[in-house]
Order: sequence, then structure tokens, then C-alpha cells
Amino acid sequence: MAEFTVLVVLGGAGDSLKKADLELVAAGRALGTVAVASTGPVTDAVRAQLGEHGATAVFVPEGVDLSQYLVGPTAAWLADVVAAAGSAVRTVLLDNSADGKEAAARLGVRLDAGVVTDVVALEADGTAHKSVLAGSYEVRARVRSGLAVLTLKPNAEVAAPEPVPAAADLVPVAVPQESLAAAARITGRTPKASSGRPELTEARIVVSGGRGTDGDFGPVEELADALGGAVGASRAAADAGWISHDLQVGQTGKTVSPQLYIAAGISGAVQHRAGMQTAKVIVAVNSDPDSPIFEIADFGVVGDISEVLPQAAAEIARRRG
Repeated sequence: MAEFTVLVVLGGAGDSLKKADLELVAAGRALGTVAVASTGPVTDAVRAQLGEHGATAVFVPEGVDLSQYLVGPTAAWLADVVAAAGSAVRTVLLDNSADGKEAAARLGVRLDAGVVTDVVALEADGTAHKSVLAGSYEVRARVRSGLAVLTLKPNAEVAAPEPVPAAADLVPVAVPQESLAAAARITGRTPKASSGRPELTEARIVVSGGRGTDGDFGPVEELADALGGAVGASRAAADAGWISHDLQVGQTGKTVSPQLYIAAGISGAVQHRAGMQTAKVIVAVNSDPDSPIFEIADFGVVGDISEVLPQAAAEIARRRG
């Protein structure tokens, strides 16, 4: 097993890896040799896929599926994985979900490590670009001593296989039994109804609607489908009952960092901007030319979204057709 500098933490992968999982591995590869720690069982197909993307080893919990527990046992197990690897691990990389950030914090306390969350980009020397103050600013941070624990937002890296795939060794590591004794266990899950669209927090393209839709999300959904993107919403639209709250983008909703974010009929209050202004390109469509959303938009269209969005969707379909 090759020595490595980056430990990438993935949840239970099931039979295949998500795009966000492969982005984490790609981000780790930019920093050094990568090993993966999976909180759940890993199939041969997933291990082969990880090897194709450059992972040299896959650590798994011995005899326990940690994805069936809340975060506490995961953090304890990760601390033991890092200890087993010794000085080979310099960076631990997790996703920027609530569970990922909690595991990072617990691991930081256990190992006296530096923790940086909300990372939107990484440099080769380990410098992290981090969004702060509800996304109003981007700063650079670097852990200068000991272990660095980082949580990375989706769409920060483009996942690509290694030119020369390597086999990833499977390495079981025992889970500390004391961490399981008082741990909360997940006793049931209710699958979310599939819309056929990408997951909002992982989508490379997001089309969101706000109060300006007047409750009609048809044009928003039509444009999202034409672009192969996800549908989002402002809090005003979700509170009005026009769309599910699990699609709300903003400070009290979900944070997204897509390559393209289209805000349709959204005024751009600071609470909404906190959840989307790290997007690479922002397009605003609003009938009010004085809407704050235009202050952060890369491109702006002043117009009625019920006319602009269908025209855009039709033109995209025509060019693709």
C-alpha cells in the first residue's frame, strides 16, 4: 500500500459513487496521494471505480456500517484510521454537509487539528478558499501545523479518472466499541420521491424561482429541464407553499455552488444571496431593474420571467435538437 497524504471521507457508497464523491477524490488528488475512508461497506465495483480515480487504499469499518449511525462513532473511527496511518496523513477531506462539518469538528477536537469548513477551492499547497459572512466574502486559509481537516462544497472540482488506474487496497479498521455504546442509531429511512433532476446541492446548473413567479414554477422547471439542471426557490416562494421547502436556497435553506445559477423573479435579499453567491456564473431575470440580485449577477435580463424563461428554454431545445 502506497503512502498517502490525503484521506478522503465518503459516506456509504452503495453500488456506485455519486458525482460529489468523485469530486472529493479529485480534490484530494490535487493535494497528494489519496486514500479513501468509507463509513459503509464497499463493493468490488466501487473499489475498482475509486482505483480508476486515483485512490490507493480504501479504509472500511470492520464489522460495522457507520452510515447507520449518527456522526459520533464516525469521528472516533476516523481518528483511529488517521492514527493507524501515522504521519502519512496530512489532510482529511470531507463533504460540506451538516454531517461532514460535524464530523470535521469532532475530528479536529480529537486530533488537535486545524479545521476549515465551507471550502470552495483548494490550491496545491493546501491553501483553502473559504466563503465567509454568509458568502459575502471569500478568504484564503491554511493550516500551518499538524493535521488539516477540510470540508469542501460541491462543484469545486471536476472529477476525472487517473490516466493510469491503480488498484485500491481494502483496509479494515476496527470501530472503537465505546463510541457505539451510547451512539444514536438510524432506525429507518424514507426515500425521497425522485423528480428525475439532479440533487440541488450537487447540481452544476440550478434554476431558482422566487416571489416573481406568482406561484407558477412551470417556466422555471421547463428551463431547468432544458439545461439538465436542478430547481431551487427563494424562501418567499417556499413559505407561500408554491414549492417544497427542501428546495429552498439561502441562509435558512440549502447552500449551492453550481457552475451556473439562474435567479428568476428573485429580488436578491441577503438571506438568499448567502446560499448561492459562490456560484461560478450568476444570471438574474427580474422585471425590476433595481433588484439587489443584479448587484451580484454576471448577466442580467430585465423582463417578465413568464416570457423570458420559455423563450430561453425553446432556444436551448432548438439548438440542441
